[in-house]
Amino acid sequence: MGELGMNQSKKAISCAAIVAGIIAMAAALYMDFMRTGTSFRGGLLIAGAVLLIVGFYLLPTKKHRSIIYVLFLFPLLFAFAVTVLIPFACGIFYSLTDWNGIKYDNFVGFGNYIAMFKSKDYVYSFVVTFIYTVINMLSVNIVAFALALLCTSKVKGRNFYRAAYFIPNLIGGIVLGYVWQFIFNKVAVSVISGSVSMLTNPNLALVAILIVSTWQYAGYIMMIYVTGLQSVPKDILEASNVDGANTLQTLLKIKVPMIANTFTICIFLTLVNSFKQFDLNLAITNGAPTRILSGKPVQSTEFLALNIYNTAIGKNQYALGQTKAVIFFIILAIVSLTQVTISKKKEVEM
Repeated sequence: MGELGMNQSKKAISCAAIVAGIIAMAAALYMDFMRTGTSFRGGLLIAGAVLLIVGFYLLPTKKHRSIIYVLFLFPLLFAFAVTVLIPFACGIFYSLTDWNGIKYDNFVGFGNYIAMFKSKDYVYSFVVTFIYTVINMLSVNIVAFALALLCTSKVKGRNFYRAAYFIPNLIGGIVLGYVWQFIFNKVAVSVISGSVSMLTNPNLALVAILIVSTWQYAGYIMMIYVTGLQSVPKDILEASNVDGANTLQTLLKIKVPMIANTFTICIFLTLVNSFKQFDLNLAITNGAPTRILSGKPVQSTEFLALNIYNTAIGKNQYALGQTKAVIFFIILAIVSLTQVTISKKKEVEM
């Protein structure tokens, strides 16, 4: 009976600590949103977190060990919440206001979202980003897989080729972009007499970005394909050779089905990387050249990430830029999850 009473007291104390922690953290977040200007918001938030930890640690339950595991992960989970989840929630909140980067004065509801979809430059950026993503995803994976086949063959110096093809990925996108901008604007024009830079043509400028992106990223994806190809059991390849299968049959009937999960990973990485393209876009063209769309000038190579940056930083429309960022995240999440789901189903079929 004494032990039961002790457990009840311990449970009451732990529940009180948990409730107090939740209230303290909620109050701190409320003060931050309402801009009360109080100086103890940070201390209140930390105190609330500590109370939550103590409360869950003292909570008498059969799943106490699982709670301890979660508490050990709490620093990581807390950092993730502070740097990702809470800013994302704040971003959604600010997209419903007239936020200027420092403060907001009014709630505008879905006004920013309506203005965003009425903006021709945003719609155009979405379309050109989609086109770029599809083409770049195909080109990077085709080139990377071809290089992986070369680097896993019996060709001499294949280790040198692996290193050489991977090196472009080590160069920063901004630096790489300015180097290639110089190549397109100066070197190529000088070598080919009478030609003009690809970056002056709206269509060729997009092709230029695709060339640089494929050159930079194919080596990284190649290494993943190399790992997948090397994981194919040698006895299966030897058996196919004994059965008379040629190189193409072995590739299509054995290697490709057995590394289906590698294709899923590589397609996912190239899809996300292409959709989020920013640094090369900024350094090579910065959205230029201009194209006339329905009588209005738009930046022909301005992808979504650059459009968001220019809206928030260039035009000082932080609320509208945040609105575009929220929609950007939702679209990217939907496309990525759809791609992974379809690829997983293909793995099962193979």
